[in-house]
Amino acid sequence: MSFKEQIVVDCRGHLLGRLASVLAKELLNGQQVVCVRAEDINISGSLYRNKLKYANFRRKHMNTNPRQGPFHFRSPAKILWRTIRGMVPHKTARGAAALDKLKTFEGIPHPYDRKKRMVVPSCLKVLRLRPERRFCRLGDLSKEVGWKHGALIQRLESQRKVKSEAFYKKKVATTRARTEALKAVKLSSEEQKVLESAGYA
Repeated sequence: MSFKEQIVVDCRGHLLGRLASVLAKELLNGQQVVCVRAEDINISGSLYRNKLKYANFRRKHMNTNPRQGPFHFRSPAKILWRTIRGMVPHKTARGAAALDKLKTFEGIPHPYDRKKRMVVPSCLKVLRLRPERRFCRLGDLSKEVGWKHGALIQRLESQRKVKSEAFYKKKVATTRARTEALKAVKLSSEEQKVLESAGYA
């Protein structure tokens, strides 16, 4: 990834472990990363198998005072956050500073629905997992272990998609009108040169 002030990653269709490792490296390099649509991340292995793994993880707690940890996050965004935390030396100052640059969300909340979203090709399920292999969604696993906001996120996402489709249609119409207007206009060679030098033509 090229260095930018902030990168917004659309997590839909990515594999959890691969995505976490790439993002951990970017965070340690000083990049600010925002992960959206965490509920649509894929995990290799069937849902049943991943439920067993999570049940095994839930058994782990502190004997004398379980409230002191380990904490078993249920929401997809927090599961992704914790996976990345495991790949960062988060107990050092450098690791803690890197982790502060990470934000994870279910769905695509307001400021990020207007920003360009990126994918990480080396982490996509369609490119990395053979088609006959089993996989499950992180959102489905979260629902099975006690996350209660799946329906709400789904409803908000459907509203957002309607808005974004309208915006896209408007953008396409504007671009088409602009190109047609540029074709229709008659310019002298000098005016054409001026436009080219300014980067418009």
